[in-house]
Amino acid sequence: MKRTLALVLTLASSFALTAASQTTPAAAPAGPAKVGVIEFQAAVGQTNEFQRDMADLQKKFEPKRNQLKTMADEIDSLTKQLQTSGASLSDAARASQAKTIEDKKKQAQRFQEDAQNDLGTEMNDLYGKVATKVFDVLTAYCKQQNLTLVLDASESQNQAPTVLYHVESSDISKAIVDAYNLKSGIPAPPAQTPAAPAAPKPAATKPPVTH
Repeated sequence: MKRTLALVLTLASSFALTAASQTTPAAAPAGPAKVGVIEFQAAVGQTNEFQRDMADLQKKFEPKRNQLKTMADEIDSLTKQLQTSGASLSDAARASQAKTIEDKKKQAQRFQEDAQNDLGTEMNDLYGKVATKVFDVLTAYCKQQNLTLVLDASESQNQAPTVLYHVESSDISKAIVDAYNLKSGIPAPPAQTPAAPAAPKPAATKPPVTH
């Protein structure tokens, strides 16, 4: 499901922020250019709101994960039974048991695909909701700090960072996350236990570029 999350977040970023990128650009402040750098998707994923809602979403789909594991365990058990006692069964009995296993595999695959599609849709909605608001905070921050350009330093399997070099002081990722958390008023979620899945880092993609 981590792979699904990465794909959904990559797609969600491009769709959720398209509308925000269509706003009228602000006039450039007088003086030398001032550039900021941000890992946009990572910043969205680090907000308290996203982490809280992602944890809730993981809990919501926990029963389906457990059901899928039960189905996989049943298939594994039936397969071992066939391997162990197959020689003593008639051809018809072996064929019947093999068909039962194959049918259960198809059923489990359909169940997994449906669950992943449902999870992907809800993650898309979640990311889009938070990403759009983070972009609004980013825009306000840039105006306050007189930034003339913000570059995305995110990195993914399919895309190299667009920033080849920057000084640490130009990275505004933490400032944006802190500003968003302050504005949302949502406290940081409690630390997860070792057994609980950690909130995955979103895959990278570029935020919209205003002109």
